[in-house]
Amino acid sequence: MKNRILISFVFGALAFLSGCQTVNDRIKEKPEAFAQVDKATQDKIKQGIIDIGYSEDLVYLALGNPDQKRESVSANGRTVTWIYNTYYQRYDGTQFAGYHRHVYFDPYLRSYRVYYQPVFAEVYNDEKEERIRIVFKDGKAAVIEQSKD
Repeated sequence: MKNRILISFVFGALAFLSGCQTVNDRIKEKPEAFAQVDKATQDKIKQGIIDIGYSEDLVYLALGNPDQKRESVSANGRTVTWIYNTYYQRYDGTQFAGYHRHVYFDPYLRSYRVYYQPVFAEVYNDEKEERIRIVFKDGKAAVIEQSKD
């Protein structure tokens, strides 16, 4: 039984870690796109910094896969928008969760007694906040919107 739990934990950890990509992993994945840019741009990409005019490949190298991709078509042409989000848990305090039942023997009355104690639980809510929005026009980053808080 303990071996099964340990094996499940190890496989779960490996699956979690395999989903996490670093900048270096992405550069190894697309070395030709990285090699085509100058040293200053390579340094920016390694730091996760993007700029206007970057191709989709360069933005991918710097930031990874976006959380959402949207496509727009208008009279001005076709644009693709990449959206990166931040996920976190917001603490909302404590909340009444119910009662815990206690049973004890009262030697004076020579009988069992029951009392209920209120139980409170910490409450957290999952939150999602847009962090970066990049609009690509003709395959190049034309607009970069980023939250600054």
